[in-house]
Amino acid sequence: MSLILTFLGKGGSGCSTIAIASAKKMAGLGSKVLLVGQDPSPAWGLLLKASPSSSITEIAPNLSVVQLSSTNLLEKSWEEVKELEKQYLRSPTLKNVYGQELGVLPGMDQALALNFLREQDKSGNYDVIIYDGSGDINSLRMLAIPEVGSWYSRRFRQVFSDSEIGRTLSPFFQPIAAAVLNFSFNPDGLGKKVDNNILDEGRSALADPRRVLAYLVTNDDPIAIAESKYLWGGAQQIGLNVGGVIFNRCQSATEDFAPLPAAILPDRQGEDWQELIAELPNFLTVQPPKPLIIDTAAGQVKVYLPGFEKKQVKLTQSGPELTIEAGDQRRNIDVPPPLTGRAVKGAKFQDGYLIISF
Repeated sequence: MSLILTFLGKGGSGCSTIAIASAKKMAGLGSKVLLVGQDPSPAWGLLLKASPSSSITEIAPNLSVVQLSSTNLLEKSWEEVKELEKQYLRSPTLKNVYGQELGVLPGMDQALALNFLREQDKSGNYDVIIYDGSGDINSLRMLAIPEVGSWYSRRFRQVFSDSEIGRTLSPFFQPIAAAVLNFSFNPDGLGKKVDNNILDEGRSALADPRRVLAYLVTNDDPIAIAESKYLWGGAQQIGLNVGGVIFNRCQSATEDFAPLPAAILPDRQGEDWQELIAELPNFLTVQPPKPLIIDTAAGQVKVYLPGFEKKQVKLTQSGPELTIEAGDQRRNIDVPPPLTGRAVKGAKFQDGYLIISF
């Protein structure tokens, strides 16, 4: 298993520069590092001073890079689906549809990138995987796919099984769903998960700062600071641990991100990365504030929501779940058995946490 490290911040604040510097630092310390770039344009390679491709290439000791190509990833995934269909179904229907024909729809690139990260993490080839994505709300939505997908599968499995169309289509979808998604679409056994569910693995990794970790990147521009604070709160909404904030090309740090530890980085001079690398934090020793704390003894659920005011947060309760809306995102929290069936008595903000009492 690897540490997957990513950076969040306003465009132009230096996320790609920090990602490259971090990859160089971790590789220099002896970790096997894979640097993954989402930007398909030549700009990323020019900044890296290398010629990355869609195939993983080692450019320095312990340091490999890859520049993601969504069309190539889509083609590969489609061929895998066709092989599964041919293996499990007597009359394959997808054999005349080719991956080279498929176009990338909005949102596909994030899903394909997340699957690529999952595959590389599972390979065991790397100690650290650094993902240089868009660094904005789209990155957060990508990392939230396991959480959101798990909610949809829980809620709609029974709806699908009770419907006429579900029973009609189940014989077709069952073999592929069982192989790819690791749960059953069989109407008689629908909703019974099997072990090693991909969505559950993703949720577990996201909740562990030793597995997935983000850092905020900003400069002294008030707009960049406001954007980073917004992304900080959004990261907590999906359960992503934020280890600290990096002030790029700054002389000092503000108090806007307390209690996160702050690193102040100088401007990079020419091709010399060493001064920048020296000021980077130690990504392996962080203890970020927990996005979610459930205290059954006190009858409380605490959700860390920095960057938001109480008027910006909407809380609803439906059955065994709490739904929190903030930052154009929803988070569904399963209420543990000791609190199940008890109504919410009140909520307040304290030290960055939304404290919900039962």
